[in-house]
Amino acid sequence: MNAEWRWDFAIEILPQMLLATLNTILAAGIGYAIATIVGLLFLLGQRTPIKLVNVINREIVEFIRSTPLLIQLFFVYFVLPQFGITLSAWVCGMITIGLHFGTYLSEVYRGALEGVPRTQWEACRALNFSTFYTYRKIVLPQAFPIAIPGMGNYLVGIFKDTPLLSTIGVAELFHAATAVGGYHYRYLEPYTIVGIIFLTLSIPAAIWIRKIEKNVNLAQGKIKKEQL
Repeated sequence: MNAEWRWDFAIEILPQMLLATLNTILAAGIGYAIATIVGLLFLLGQRTPIKLVNVINREIVEFIRSTPLLIQLFFVYFVLPQFGITLSAWVCGMITIGLHFGTYLSEVYRGALEGVPRTQWEACRALNFSTFYTYRKIVLPQAFPIAIPGMGNYLVGIFKDTPLLSTIGVAELFHAATAVGGYHYRYLEPYTIVGIIFLTLSIPAAIWIRKIEKNVNLAQGKIKKEQL
C-alpha cells in the first residue's frame, strides 16, 4: 500500500466527504435541538417542589452523565429491539445524543439560574409577580448570558462526538471516510480530510459563540446603565 499522499484521490473523494459533512451538521443540529429541550425538562424536574420527582430526576441525570455516550448508543440501538422497540439508526442517534447532552445542559441551565442574585427573586416575590412573569421578564434575561458559554461548548462537543454515530451505521462524515478507505484500501486521505473538515468547522463555531457571548454581555451592560 502506497503511504504517500495522493492529491488526485483526495480531490476525487472530496465531494463525497462534503456530502457526508452535511449529514454530520444535520445530526449535530437535531441532536442539539433535542438536548436543549431535554435539558429544560430535567431542569424543571430539579426545581419541582415534589421531593420524589427531584430524587428520581437527579438519579437519572447522574446515571446518564456517568455512562459513556457510546454505551448508550449501543443500548438504544441493539438492546431496545429485544424489548420490542425498534428504531432506525438516525432516530436512535438523535435520541441518544439529545438525552446525553440534555443532562449536561440541564446543569448549565441550573448554574445560570443560580447565578442570578437571590435579591432578584426576593424582589419579585415582594412585588407579588407571578412565577411565569418572574422567569420571563426578570430571571431568564439575566440567566441567558451566563448560560451561553456552556451551551456553546456543548454544541461544539456534540459536533465532535457525531463520529460515534458511525458505530450504529449512521452515514455521517466518519462513516463515509471509513467506507471510502475500506473500498479503496487507502485511509490516509479520507481520515485526513475528516480531521481538516472538523477543524475548519469547529474553530469558526467557537469564535462565533464567543462573539455572541460578548454581544449579549454588552447588551446587558447597556440595559443596566439605562436602568441606573
